[in-house]
Amino acid sequence: MSERGPDDSGTFWPTRLPYAALAGVRSRRIVALIFDLMLISIIFWGLFVVFVLLGVVTFGLSWFLIPVLYPAIAIIYNGASISGPRMGTPGMGLMDLEMRNNDGTPVSFLNAAAHVILFYLSWAVALLAPVNLLTSLLNNDKRCLHDIVAGVVVTRRA
Repeated sequence: MSERGPDDSGTFWPTRLPYAALAGVRSRRIVALIFDLMLISIIFWGLFVVFVLLGVVTFGLSWFLIPVLYPAIAIIYNGASISGPRMGTPGMGLMDLEMRNNDGTPVSFLNAAAHVILFYLSWAVALLAPVNLLTSLLNNDKRCLHDIVAGVVVTRRA
């Protein structure tokens, strides 16, 4: 059986992962998150200006979409980039990280979108954020609670 392949029980992650695949993942994820939030914010502000100007033409109708603009951008950004061929966001690529399903297959758009929704919900509910992050300190595969619920794992690129 290969080092990265599934075992007889069908599990792929984390029991079959070498230590090097998880080395430094937590700190790299933090830097990747900061980079991705900056990119999402730049995209948001560019579209915000467009929606404000469009609101003048549409008598303010496009302004009703502004409150859902940032979450929509974040979901599309994460879903499209994680389910893409690089298997990670630009920030994750910068930090040499990739995301896969528990069985080692690439993450689908819907699963990546669910993952980011769970992440933002954990931060929106103040009590869940510490639990989410503490979970990564208490397990060997360094997965946060939203990773476990979404069925994904973040590793270093091979």
